[in-house]
Amino acid sequence: MIKQTLFVPLAGCLLAMACAQAYAAPNPYSNFVVFGDSLSDAGTFTDSGGPAGSGKRFTNRTGPNYQDGSGEFYSLNATQLLGGRLGFTADQTASAASAVRASEGLPDGNNWAVGGYRTDQILDSITGTSATGERTRAGYLPSNGLRADPNALYYLTGGGNDFLQGRVTSLAQANAAADRLVDSVQTLQGTGARYIMVWLLPDIGLTPAINGSPLQAFTSQLSAQFNSELVSQLQGVNANVIPLNIPVLLNEAFANPAQFGLATDQNLIATCFSGNGCTENARYGINSATPDPTKLIYNDSVHPTEAGQRLIADYAYSLLAAPWELTLLPEMAQGTLRAHQDELRSQWLADWQNWQGIGQWRAIVAGGGQHQDFDDQRSAASADGNGYNLNIGGSYRLDEAWRIGLAAGLYQQKLEAGDADSEYKLNAYMGTAFAQYQQNRWWGDLALTAGKLDYDSLKRKFQLGVNERGEKGDTDGYVLAISGRVGYDIAPQASSPWHLSPFVSADFGKTEVDGYSENGADSTALTFDDQSRNSRRLGVGIQGKYQITAQTEVFGEFAHEREYNDDRQDLTINLNSLPNNRFTLEGYEPQTNLNRLNLGVSHKLTQDLALRASYNVRKDDDFTQQGVNLGVSLDF
Repeated sequence: MIKQTLFVPLAGCLLAMACAQAYAAPNPYSNFVVFGDSLSDAGTFTDSGGPAGSGKRFTNRTGPNYQDGSGEFYSLNATQLLGGRLGFTADQTASAASAVRASEGLPDGNNWAVGGYRTDQILDSITGTSATGERTRAGYLPSNGLRADPNALYYLTGGGNDFLQGRVTSLAQANAAADRLVDSVQTLQGTGARYIMVWLLPDIGLTPAINGSPLQAFTSQLSAQFNSELVSQLQGVNANVIPLNIPVLLNEAFANPAQFGLATDQNLIATCFSGNGCTENARYGINSATPDPTKLIYNDSVHPTEAGQRLIADYAYSLLAAPWELTLLPEMAQGTLRAHQDELRSQWLADWQNWQGIGQWRAIVAGGGQHQDFDDQRSAASADGNGYNLNIGGSYRLDEAWRIGLAAGLYQQKLEAGDADSEYKLNAYMGTAFAQYQQNRWWGDLALTAGKLDYDSLKRKFQLGVNERGEKGDTDGYVLAISGRVGYDIAPQASSPWHLSPFVSADFGKTEVDGYSENGADSTALTFDDQSRNSRRLGVGIQGKYQITAQTEVFGEFAHEREYNDDRQDLTINLNSLPNNRFTLEGYEPQTNLNRLNLGVSHKLTQDLALRASYNVRKDDDFTQQGVNLGVSLDF
């Protein structure tokens, strides 16, 4: 039989591992550090009504009994759910000051939140000591050489206990409490922190503790004042402060409970699950015939149930994950540009040493499809995209050595990204002017491309509670590019049935995606800044062709390209509901090295009419783009 002292940490580890596996995802953060009060406490205090050695959390137990003494643990709170989804272990998201864990010989976690803490105590847990009544230890900064990890994600809740302990009874005191919470944020920023997530205070007037009492209206006013001051002061912190608009999120749940899997026929504001300090819900409360905390927001007079905790964790994750998907928009455009260039180069390769006569035109019509596959990175989501294209154009031969031409293409592309398969659609209209040189053994080409980008349907999807939510928007952009190649044919003579040529290439592409706002002003709707993506590539390769019969030839090309603009993309964001609180997060990192392969066959149906088919692929360790094209050319 497993000892209970071993079972408790083992169960916690297994639960966190299961959570991490279920939500395997990017994670650009080196650590996840939490400060705050009972809303974020991961189990600092001994759970006297639970399994020996377990910690108390301020939410419901896991069920099915939900009662103290049932042997059930407390459900995970939002910080543990969020940390697990980011890939952090149960030990990492555990309490940093738990006497229980210390007595079991378990390591301290990175959650410094303690139930009952006011804003002044939260600051002290950062700069001084963490005192819980069961254990006292040095705070976060003294325990870490007085430096904050610049690559960690910090998470703060606070302010509620200033109200509940009678420290906020006026607008001035509400401002002072908010300023003290900002002091914690500024202290972390001043010692190196760059990414700090901060709760706005829930409307305490809408909690079961206050709702319906004579204090409700004034308490709601004080809560609003606290948040107004908090939002204003956070704008002056020189860090990426990510605000969580919890009041708006909860109001959405109260207004449309069915969307979040909550009870639609119950008073979610005035009742709670446990009956602790509030009216127990008659239908879903702990002592009812059908206890179910997932149908209610409040576990007790002020704290969320597991449903509320999950809702908050999903909300926070949706903000962190947004740039992992949205920074792929410029890559969609780059992929369209590359598909357009590959189609032209395939045509040129089929035409190599076989141009139309001097003074003649050669018209081309081609259609095809392309597929992009992005593996996830530490700051970018995995994604798969499919697209279709139609190209028309023509070339005119000026003399023995030169020909010029124009081509236009219509491209449609759809990309599905992230855990919830967000859908991003792009219509692109490409135009290229080109010139080619071919004299003796030397050859070269130069192409100028411009394109209009129309992102006509951008639907970011994510989990929010038991259901999925989507935020929609649209935007525009453009692409400009110049590319050139120079090669030397090593075939013994121009009439040889085979040709083989090494070459060098240079490519520059500029993509601009205009900023846009998702529709509406709900808690999860975001506004994204402009995105700019430049690509500068040099390459070396070899191309060849072989004349099988008088009508049929095969051709191919292989090249290796080096990307010199491979810095990770950053994206500046703000919530639509908080337009002045902007923050910048990391996104997609372009590939440094790409290998490109093109294979094809061309067959003359008549002297002036030819059919061509080709396949091309570009690939590196975490990116693959493939395309197929079928085209015809006609001389006249």
